[in-house]
Amino acid sequence: MSKFAKRMTTMEKSAAVIRNLFGNMNDPEIISFGGGAPAIEALPIDIVREITNEVMRIDERGVEALQYGGVMGLPDLREVIINDLLAPKGVKGSIDNVLITNGGLEPINLVCQLYIEPDDVILVESPTFVHAVEIFEMFQAKCISVDMDDNGIITEDLEAKIIKYKPKIVYLVPTFQNPTGRTLSLDRREKIAELGSKYDVIILEDDPYRDIRYSGSDLPPIKAFDETGHTILANSFSKIFSPGSRLGYILANDELTAKLFDSKTATNSHTSTLSQVVCAEFFKRGYYPAHHKKICDLYRERRDVMIECIDKFFPEGTKRTFPDGGLFTWAELPGGINTTELLVESTTNPEVKVSYIAGESFFIEGGGMGNNCMRISFGGVNPEKIIIGAEKLGNLICSKLA
Repeated sequence: MSKFAKRMTTMEKSAAVIRNLFGNMNDPEIISFGGGAPAIEALPIDIVREITNEVMRIDERGVEALQYGGVMGLPDLREVIINDLLAPKGVKGSIDNVLITNGGLEPINLVCQLYIEPDDVILVESPTFVHAVEIFEMFQAKCISVDMDDNGIITEDLEAKIIKYKPKIVYLVPTFQNPTGRTLSLDRREKIAELGSKYDVIILEDDPYRDIRYSGSDLPPIKAFDETGHTILANSFSKIFSPGSRLGYILANDELTAKLFDSKTATNSHTSTLSQVVCAEFFKRGYYPAHHKKICDLYRERRDVMIECIDKFFPEGTKRTFPDGGLFTWAELPGGINTTELLVESTTNPEVKVSYIAGESFFIEGGGMGNNCMRISFGGVNPEKIIIGAEKLGNLICSKLA
């Protein structure tokens, strides 16, 4: 058989993490705190059926939905993004600068197509979103980590590493970060936009969780502070509408948008027009505000139950984050417990059967970094199962310290 490309070797570790993640998500015998899928109750099934029945007619939008579409995406969906999702957050823009993508990962891929050559440097948070690392490694980039604290990426360390490594891209998830649930502070958002301009480096702001805030004060995206076009904003409809629709978007300046247009054309021509039509109608018909409240209420309840259970069932000395939105919390265990080794037992022991994502999967540094940590997702698990699963997992952890 022909030899595989080198990129398939460089991404082996991160690809294995993603493969295992999806495997546990789909095992019906396991209570999964591992996946980042929305709650079943958060999927607007009845509304989508109603919209589809009405628009799938020749005299409505049926032809438009099933025919080839424009590379940039449907104008009315791009108007929704500008007027309903971005303007209220302080981000100004034109629909001509919005490109509709296949989910939230395609923007990362497209930006890499524009900028990354083998051995180029990308700065990432420590810990960072492992799926993004898989994409970066596919392009044979070199990822360098930047320190974080409870307020997000530390800008002093970021600036020092920009000067030292001269990266092409700084990648970060500023709001309810994956995997920690942390949110980047307001002053750091402004500073990061300034650093992109000062050092001529692209800031890739990946913000798929920001619209599911259910406590705390809202913060403007980094893009709201961008004065030179160095910040690219990527987002997704997966968490606020439907992951199955595979809809995302990217907002960039005129020059970058023109290049993104070319890359998108070469990659897949355009995003599904059927999904775009249904999503645009969902917003235009006024369904989103009530839906948004529903999902925020739902995730707030599940967060509160999960946090209460961690505090109750996990051993004394456990540290965890308290996210103001999103789908994850992050736990750091005491006593030198290795969560990668623990995961094998927690998923195979018939008395436990609970999954999570081991912390070291999110650290590019290696060397056992994060091996006592775990990402715990509460979004897709109902409160009753959260209680059962957290107690079983907590008891297993405590047994290792006895």
